[in-house]
Amino acid sequence: MGLKDLFKGKTAPEETPVEKQGVPSLAELGGTGLRAWSGEVYEEFLNNLRYPQAAKVYQEMADNDPVIGAVLYMSEQMIRNTSWSVEPASDSPLDKEIAEFVESCMDDMDMSWNDTITEILSYLEYGWSFHEIVYKRRKGIFAPKKSRSVHNDGKIGWRRLPIRSQHSFWKWILDEKNGDIKGFVQKPAPTYREVTIPMSKGLLFRTRVARNNPEGKSLLRNAYRPWYFKKNIEEIEGIGIERDLAGLPVIQPPEGIDVFGKDVKAKQYLAAAKDIVKAIRRDKNEGVVLPAGWKLTLMSTGGARQFDTNGIINRYDQRIAMTLLSDLVMMGADKVGSFALADVKKSLLASALEAQAKNIADVFNKHAIPQLVKINFTGFTGFPKMVPGEIETPDIREIGLFFRNVGFDIKSDIKLYNYLLQIIGGPQVDEEAFDKIISAGQTDNNTPADPKEIDPNFQTEPVEPKPGEENNNE
Repeated sequence: MGLKDLFKGKTAPEETPVEKQGVPSLAELGGTGLRAWSGEVYEEFLNNLRYPQAAKVYQEMADNDPVIGAVLYMSEQMIRNTSWSVEPASDSPLDKEIAEFVESCMDDMDMSWNDTITEILSYLEYGWSFHEIVYKRRKGIFAPKKSRSVHNDGKIGWRRLPIRSQHSFWKWILDEKNGDIKGFVQKPAPTYREVTIPMSKGLLFRTRVARNNPEGKSLLRNAYRPWYFKKNIEEIEGIGIERDLAGLPVIQPPEGIDVFGKDVKAKQYLAAAKDIVKAIRRDKNEGVVLPAGWKLTLMSTGGARQFDTNGIINRYDQRIAMTLLSDLVMMGADKVGSFALADVKKSLLASALEAQAKNIADVFNKHAIPQLVKINFTGFTGFPKMVPGEIETPDIREIGLFFRNVGFDIKSDIKLYNYLLQIIGGPQVDEEAFDKIISAGQTDNNTPADPKEIDPNFQTEPVEPKPGEENNNE
């Protein structure tokens, strides 16, 4: 059995010549176990949280619930506010040139980089976000729109990375053997025609990659149950408040009229009575006009409710925020919480968001950047890496205390020096400016060994007073 047979995926007997030679089987035998048929994923056990229906539910949760909306907005702004850089694969001039080229592509798209990140972050809400890679040849600022660029080097760069809406999802193209994702099929508005985008031309961002599920898992999934109960309780509460204000309407027909009869007239009376009762509201148009003999009364309600709906709704708000590691937004609402606890919760949220920012960078480093580099360059030693900055800026006072306690000189490393400048919002320095700063610091700190170099009249020994000068200081 040769290597060609192994690549074809043929299974071998218990012992083969290749195995005897110490070469392992190259065939993939098992599967991920992802429950998917005909391009649809059935990992979710609730039908209304399976795509494409799930997109409507998650949109309602994000757009209608104030707690979820606040958490998503805070997360989006914290990640959007971070810096993004590209590190070269090595210190060689070519690798540095490639890293600078990738950074230039990030800043040379039709949509700004921050807006692109905002579109990508929709995967926090929906569990996944698919983007198509659209290229352009960089032909300068006066070129047609599809080739317009601030650069005129003729290289291929990113024109845009537009999202392909989760609401336009139709199905996935999956490899039946190993579950690999081959493409994305959508039916976008307004034409709703079927469009297939292969993975070679797309980027798929997911919150997690369990069993290589293309739909990931929405961060709102665990908040669905408390959101569902909270939504229904709020609706019942609103109806109860309205009935408390308006009273319970009761309409009574005149004697001899049976509204529950089976004849057509009785059904018409019953329908009219129901319409009158349902339409009673306490507003500027309130009022009822009744025919002779009909009576309308408003029964008062039974008084205070047995349950504190406000406390119940607050409990569900807390659970929603907890599932998103963002109960920080609820602190102070009940006049409880400390600054120390707030710092801990903020750090937890920042750590989670930093992981999501690295998740975004990993997709670019694995797919988008290698494709871009191979199109434009040859002879490189490796691919550059996109690196997101920190979500939470360290406390400069704590850093200063640390360096003072360990006795470390911050001017010993230019990278460390620039990092501290970045924390305080200062400009970065190059090696030439850094050398001048070090030289100036050494000059300032050099105290002459001989005090006479500073003052020639400095006396190291006490001077004997001259005759008659003993009492000059009296």
